[in-house]
Amino acid sequence: MVLDSLPPPVRPLDVAVYNFPDMTGQNKENETFAEFSRALTQGGADILVDVLTKAGHGQWFDVDERTALQPLLQERQIIQNTRNAIYGPRAESLPALRFAGVLLEGGIIGYDTDQQTGGLGANYLGIGANTEYRQDIVTVALRAISVKTGRVLASVTTTKTIYSALLQGSIFKFVAVDKLLQIEGGYTRNEPATLAVREAVQLAVYSLIFEGVKDHLWQFKDAAAGAVFMRNLEAKRRATEITFPPGHS
Repeated sequence: MVLDSLPPPVRPLDVAVYNFPDMTGQNKENETFAEFSRALTQGGADILVDVLTKAGHGQWFDVDERTALQPLLQERQIIQNTRNAIYGPRAESLPALRFAGVLLEGGIIGYDTDQQTGGLGANYLGIGANTEYRQDIVTVALRAISVKTGRVLASVTTTKTIYSALLQGSIFKFVAVDKLLQIEGGYTRNEPATLAVREAVQLAVYSLIFEGVKDHLWQFKDAAAGAVFMRNLEAKRRATEITFPPGHS
């Protein structure tokens, strides 16, 4: 939502996304049989394009279609052939495709599982409960490349944490000399990995915009509003930093 509310730029950036792959190559974890499904989404380019088209209420980027370029060219050829068949030499040609000045490249470069694990449990008179949690981390890299010169204009790397939690409860009681009551129940919540990838991409686009603003590659249309955003971002960054005493590392 912060990305959506960014102040508009002086002019939208013409960008193209050819691919945004999963570079981790990791498969889903399975303790019983070999799982060949990927652990992370293979639609990274579609997520990135969707995020770009919504940045600053759609005012920051003009995204040129490149992930489905071949079907687009085929459809244009069909239209042109139809026009030629109907009108002959008088047939109008289709306007030229848009071209981008900035190429966005990168991908999902890391998926680290079980970065933190833990749990807590208690049992009293046969009645107890326990909870367990797990933390995974998704890492995304994104860079902006000048099509004219090939120079990398800005590059960022962002991470998003995925949390999984398990809550269990149990009752273990002798209700008679030879009768035992045992009840168990549980609930597990896993944060979707695809949602984590999307949030990491959103943060990467957000960071890329501000890297470009700081390096004077692009600017906010309203300089005052942009300056307020930059100050707020810097204040939040400082608030999350950990300050150590002198001599401590």
